[in-house]
Amino acid sequence: MSTERTQAIRLFEVGPRDGLQNEDAILSVESRVELIHKLVDAGSRDIEIGSFVHPKWLPQMAASDEVARAIDRKPGVNYWGLVPNMRGLERAMRAEVSHIAVFVSASETHNHKNLNRSIEESVAGVAEILAEARPAGLTARAYISMVFGCPYEGEIDFSDVLELGDRLIDMGADVIALGDTTGVGTPLQVRRECARALERWGVERVALHLHDTRGMGVTNAMSAFDVGVRAFDSSVGGIGGCPFAPGAAGNLGTEDLLYLLESLGADAGVSLEAVSEIALWLQDVNHINVPSRCTNYLRSQRADRG
Repeated sequence: MSTERTQAIRLFEVGPRDGLQNEDAILSVESRVELIHKLVDAGSRDIEIGSFVHPKWLPQMAASDEVARAIDRKPGVNYWGLVPNMRGLERAMRAEVSHIAVFVSASETHNHKNLNRSIEESVAGVAEILAEARPAGLTARAYISMVFGCPYEGEIDFSDVLELGDRLIDMGADVIALGDTTGVGTPLQVRRECARALERWGVERVALHLHDTRGMGVTNAMSAFDVGVRAFDSSVGGIGGCPFAPGAAGNLGTEDLLYLLESLGADAGVSLEAVSEIALWLQDVNHINVPSRCTNYLRSQRADRG
């Protein structure tokens, strides 16, 4: 395992979308914009700002177009929006979102519960979105959920994941984000399957989206790093998850991932201390429980000092 200081990491901050969408608290547009600004100030350069889904499905993501318009956009920062369908794409484009994420599950059952569609129907929908988005100059990443296992179907054949990723890339996806949506992945499994994905698509096209449901998030991140993954999703404070997958709550905390990466001599360009302060702000001001171990350690240290 390399510890050279030249190891650069691309970190996708998903707290404002995947984090907030599974929380009971519904933040105002102003608070969501403030969160995004704080994350940019902390060094984040890829931020998922929201989901352009109908608010009846995810009220936490209502008014994502208002959030997009209200952001003070900084040069060099990519503001990503999740689009579930053509109507969501139209909303995102009207709000001048130039980086989009699309998604499909590797589990037929989860795909039905999440999207009320079969996998094939979702792939067709993604094809329609990308056929419109790419000529318009939009950058796209594609999430594949449940890549290491599903609470409904059990183990997922990773060869099916690779074939699904091939199709998404052929449609125009720039990056495939492999989602351990309920945190079932194990270090050896993550190592093995990430190596296959890297061999298939190359390091620039592979990202890893981990959940810490079983406390394996950081360990799985290290396994992926060890075989060459250099792009990771994480959520400030470790908040959130998928509301349509039992046990999915708890993204890998950005602070916990940063602590690991620093120990490995890798640089994501994001301040661990600043992100921890943002997580404390989420908890103290916005009343969102923050499971991140690094932030809770910081809080306990401060309490000990009185």
